[in-house]
Amino acid sequence: MSTKEREPRAQARAEKKLQKKNEALMERSGNFQAPFERSTRAQKLRRIPIYLLTVVMIAPYYWMITSSFKSVQELQQVPPTLVPERPIVGNYYDERFDPLTYQQDVIQGLFQRYSNINFGFMRFMFNSIYVNVLIFLITLFTLFIGSLAAYVVSKHRFKAKRAIYLVIIGSMMIPWQVGLIPGFLLVDSFGWLNSYFGYVVPALPKAFIVFFLVQYLSSIPDELVEAARIDGAREFTIYWRIILPLLKPALIAMMIFTAIGEWNNFLWPLIITNSAEMANLPVALAGLRNSGAGNVGMQGIIMAASLITSIPTILLFFLAQKHFIRGIALSGIK
Repeated sequence: MSTKEREPRAQARAEKKLQKKNEALMERSGNFQAPFERSTRAQKLRRIPIYLLTVVMIAPYYWMITSSFKSVQELQQVPPTLVPERPIVGNYYDERFDPLTYQQDVIQGLFQRYSNINFGFMRFMFNSIYVNVLIFLITLFTLFIGSLAAYVVSKHRFKAKRAIYLVIIGSMMIPWQVGLIPGFLLVDSFGWLNSYFGYVVPALPKAFIVFFLVQYLSSIPDELVEAARIDGAREFTIYWRIILPLLKPALIAMMIFTAIGEWNNFLWPLIITNSAEMANLPVALAGLRNSGAGNVGMQGIIMAASLITSIPTILLFFLAQKHFIRGIALSGIK
């Protein structure tokens, strides 16, 4: 076989390989319309602000990780060190600590504190995980009802459709701080203060779920629903077999939004809890910071607690990253 005959075949194989790579990248990024092209120099230059923004966003997290393994002396160094010179785990647990004896350079680790609470710092972790699991299980039902409402608002025509949708959007315009006092009084009247019911029940109604799913459903052609109706499918059958499978990325994105929002919830748990045993991680972090205000030795412990608090949300995002990005990308396609 001559060289001239080999070149077209090699070029065809290279183009086919590139096409498969492009399709995989487009599927991961949620971009199913614009074809992938090789980056030019101008496109790479335009990405520089994105790279700079990425560094700005990652830098605090990197500082938090490194500071949690630094000693008190190293935290006080000027200029600060970017990498721990002598990494320690004393900010988490220091075997040398003795509450009856003062020793220089020995601090009470994070897991050695809160001795008056069962399981210490892990009690706050348990509260946050337990509340999020309860909210997640009940949110499945909330997403089911919200997706039904979004399907009706998006794919049906009736007289009060616009008014109902405006009410849903209008409820999102009201600052959530306005409902703090009425919500507190309502929870108090039910006897749910300082309980898991006070955590979970007020977190269930979410108008944003309906709004987000309506925007997502607007990317689905109406002809798909009309074709199913012509074939004799009932409305719930259309929803269950056509709409719901297509809503999977958006539903997963909403589950992640809900989980992260409740995990980071601070003000409401601060109001409804009056004992340390019922506090969640953000409330515990705030108390830890207030107790160590002005104390340089507490910086490493606070960073250690912050790192432990952030790990579950990061793992959740990476586990569901594909569906999350796809759900966000397709929700804006009209």
